[in-house]
Amino acid sequence: MTRLHAATATSTAAVTLLRVLAALSVLMIVVQGVTAGAIISRDRSALMLHYGGAIVVHVLTGLTAIAAILVVRGRGGPWWPAIVASALFLVTFLQAGLGDAGVMTVHVPLAMVCLVGAVSVLMWSLVAGRARA
Repeated sequence: MTRLHAATATSTAAVTLLRVLAALSVLMIVVQGVTAGAIISRDRSALMLHYGGAIVVHVLTGLTAIAAILVVRGRGGPWWPAIVASALFLVTFLQAGLGDAGVMTVHVPLAMVCLVGAVSVLMWSLVAGRARA
């Protein structure tokens, strides 16, 4: 296997990994919205699911940020997706802290910002992978 072929295979694997992680991040942020709705409906079991889901969101967005950095470094292109993914990872901790503190006036709108950020990284991964394949 030549170096170029190995680099291309690695780059393709990184794009695939980014796509999967970004999609899972979006899915989990949506699930968080569903469990939040259940909490508002006074479903006590939803609170534990929401807390556990927050941990999953932290892990997924962190891994997505790493994958986005690997894709940009390996393939070139704009850095904004890696920056957005990294910022999203950090914002999820702010989001969790605000939710824990009961500051819903910021927690809820920030959830929408998280969703938009996650979707933008996912959409870029789908387009960038095709454009540079």
